[in-house]
Amino acid sequence: MTRRAFITLLGGAAAAWPLAARAQQVTKLLTVGFLGQSTPAAESQRFAAFVQRLRELGWIEARTIAIEVRWTEGRSERAAEIAAEFVRLKVDVIVTSGTPLVAAAKQTTSVIPIVFALAGDPVGTGLVASLARPGGNVTGLSVLATDLPGKRIELLREAVPGLRRLAIIGNASNPVIVAEMGEFQKAANTLGLGSGIFEIRRTEDIAPAFEAI
Repeated sequence: MTRRAFITLLGGAAAAWPLAARAQQVTKLLTVGFLGQSTPAAESQRFAAFVQRLRELGWIEARTIAIEVRWTEGRSERAAEIAAEFVRLKVDVIVTSGTPLVAAAKQTTSVIPIVFALAGDPVGTGLVASLARPGGNVTGLSVLATDLPGKRIELLREAVPGLRRLAIIGNASNPVIVAEMGEFQKAANTLGLGSGIFEIRRTEDIAPAFEAI
């Protein structure tokens, strides 16, 4: 092989390598594990908004990222099973919402980043160390649920001047909801209102709870 032919061959290989490398990188998409707390029908608009915002930021499904979507169908006990599946799939990040689902994901992995859309009391439930410095692999938004029951009841009394008794209904499988219901009852007692707590754990419990109320 002549010197000129060798240089030409080497130059062609050097030019082709970056293209091959880029092609290989494109096939290795970053993967988002989306853990939904309800059903596709109930959360269709929320999930569509999530995908749309990713697109606006340049993350396009099946082109620059892959999204593995799983739903608990309203049964928070399925969250741990789904989180374990995400670990096996080696997703790059888990996106979810609600304290039980976040807690299940955190118990399953301490390595994969977990981002939650909202949680009632992430500090009080031990999901994060603090709001300013969450630490670990979990972060997201807090709705400060346990800090607001008193104010909500005050606003309710203003809206309903003749209010005398409250029915407090909530998901007893969610520790934040349990704490929040307790705060509601304390606030009602302070304001001289009667109250009753009605716990639900599954979708099937909702109708009987309303009948009891």
